Amino acid sequence: MGVLKVIEVLSNSSKSWEDATQKAVQQASKTLKNIRSVYVQDQSATVSEGQVDEFRVNLKITFELS
Repeated sequence: MGVLKVIEVLSNSSKSWEDATQKAVQQASKTLKNIRSVYVQDQSATVSEGQVDEFRVNLKITFELS
C-alpha cells in the first residue's frame, strides 16, 4: 500500500443522495487516479413548496498517490 490522500467534496442532485455521490465520484475521477473509497460524511436536502428539490452530500474521497 502506498500513500493515501483524502479530499472533501460537495455535490448535489435533483434525483437522490446516491446520484449526488455518483456525480462527485465521476467528476473527481476525471482528475484523480486510484480512487479507493468514498465516505459520505453528511447529507442534506433543500425544500421548495413542500417538496424536496435538491439532495446534497458532503463526502470524503480517498485516493492513492503514485
